[in-house]
Amino acid sequence: MTILDDLERYYDSAPRAGGARAEDFGPLTLFVRQGNGWPYYARPTLGVSSRDVQAADVRRVLERQRELGVPEAFEWVAETSPSLRAAVEAAGLHVHAYPLMVLDPEAEPAAPHPEVRLVGAADPLLLSAVAVPALAFAAPGTALGEAGPAELAAKAAEPETESRRAHVSAMLDSGRTAMAAAVRDGVVLCAGQYIPVGDVAEVVGVGTLPAARRQGLALGVTAALVAEARARGARTVFLSAGDEDVARIYGRAGFRRVATALIAEPAEPAA
Repeated sequence: MTILDDLERYYDSAPRAGGARAEDFGPLTLFVRQGNGWPYYARPTLGVSSRDVQAADVRRVLERQRELGVPEAFEWVAETSPSLRAAVEAAGLHVHAYPLMVLDPEAEPAAPHPEVRLVGAADPLLLSAVAVPALAFAAPGTALGEAGPAELAAKAAEPETESRRAHVSAMLDSGRTAMAAAVRDGVVLCAGQYIPVGDVAEVVGVGTLPAARRQGLALGVTAALVAEARARGARTVFLSAGDEDVARIYGRAGFRRVATALIAEPAEPAA
């Protein structure tokens, strides 16, 4: 059994554990969120070779996603399903590639960051902790940006953010996630989560308020999540880095690249 086998089982199990409905499309499985859960994706059916996936299979799933009004998204691992890319591109989708990284089990635990702490289900800072990654991913990369505390307050006031807070709070309360945040003078500057399934945990959604970047906050949040995941019995901890620069940061936390995560979605319309 290889690390990629572990990740394939995780990718198939995590949406189910999160309450998603799985729809069978032969060589592809479409996960559909229920209620206020995460928006999911389609991916290769566990145990089915990607050589069996044709552009027509992808189009069938796309039609169903449009019918349901859910994101037209496919996710998979390039090294595990190498021929799927051709099928999704033939169906008109654009493919993004991200470094897929696994924590070295021999990596020394990072020293705790003094401004980073865990966030609980009833924590008054949870709303801001949910809002920060949304602002971070709206301005991707590691460069300093303009969004700061004022933009964070505006984002936290949006109804969609409150809906996300309620969903994350329920997950925290049930043990289906853990969240860590970097807090300075009562303001959340960076936050992220991990999602455990069995003894595998994925670190997700680590984002820093753009105006607070380049202070080691994401590294501190990631280290706290890793420590908590290990304390709860995680044998494998992994993540997908936003780009090569971000991957180098995670490398300092003991993660090493093992493969490439691919996401296919409709191409952005021309400006």
